[in-house]
Amino acid sequence: MATTRRVRDLGRLELFVAVVELGSLSRAAARQGISQPSASVAIARLERQLGVALLRRTSTGSVATEHGKRVYDCARTFLAAADALEDALDGLAAHRDRRLDIAASYTVAEYVLPQWLTAMRRSDADVELRVAVDNSTQVMNRVLNGDADIGFVEGDDIAHGLTAEAVGEDDLVVVVSSAHPWSMIGRPLSISELASTRLVTREAGSGTREVAEHRLAEHCSDTPAPLLELGSTTTVKKAVIDGAGPAIMSRLTVEAELADGRLREVTVPGIDLRRTFRAVWPATSGPPPWADRLLRVCR
Repeated sequence: MATTRRVRDLGRLELFVAVVELGSLSRAAARQGISQPSASVAIARLERQLGVALLRRTSTGSVATEHGKRVYDCARTFLAAADALEDALDGLAAHRDRRLDIAASYTVAEYVLPQWLTAMRRSDADVELRVAVDNSTQVMNRVLNGDADIGFVEGDDIAHGLTAEAVGEDDLVVVVSSAHPWSMIGRPLSISELASTRLVTREAGSGTREVAEHRLAEHCSDTPAPLLELGSTTTVKKAVIDGAGPAIMSRLTVEAELADGRLREVTVPGIDLRRTFRAVWPATSGPPPWADRLLRVCR
């Protein structure tokens, strides 16, 4: 640790190694691209930092002292390790430049994002695409924390510090099991009936739940607590199919169940359950190049 604290300028070490190998301060200065007086000052500062004389001047040039020989051996090892680290970091940067980290909400990730990524692959086959799936709140946190280059969310509220752009739309629908009383009432459901009913919902932070709650709040200031809070779209669907209660879900996620009759859509006139899918990225910068390419596909 002592050497690390004393030797902060790798340029001085490189200069010293060059002097020992070339036997001349002037030739070492030329190799480093500096003047001989500047090289002399740099070596003097290095000797003061280390507290030992490193070079002995002779009529034919400069040679290492006994202390200098020991420092030379260590310096070569140290500089080689520094070069190896630089090479490794360059390799990581090159790899990172070919990677796009994406965070997406559950509905977007499962039903929309795959076609965007497939389209991007056609023109950018060598980019590495990595997708993390979470609810909309956590997706925005990933982008804010730098864990994702771009995020895709489905809620109304965009976190401070993010820029958002609409990339698609979706409808939410009220669904029940085929045995639920609402599937057999023979008339549309009123907003007040829906707003006063305990629903099967996703967890807090879900974009679907956020939009549904916002829309209901526009018509009713007091809504009951959820009947069930579940951590995935699949579990919500299963609970509704099994008769637990109604839910408000993305039409994209229930198309198959509506088609085969396992779920029934309940019409609720007067409430707007449309929502927008949005791409988000840090407000302090535009989306990075690969994220911008993906945005073009989304548009």
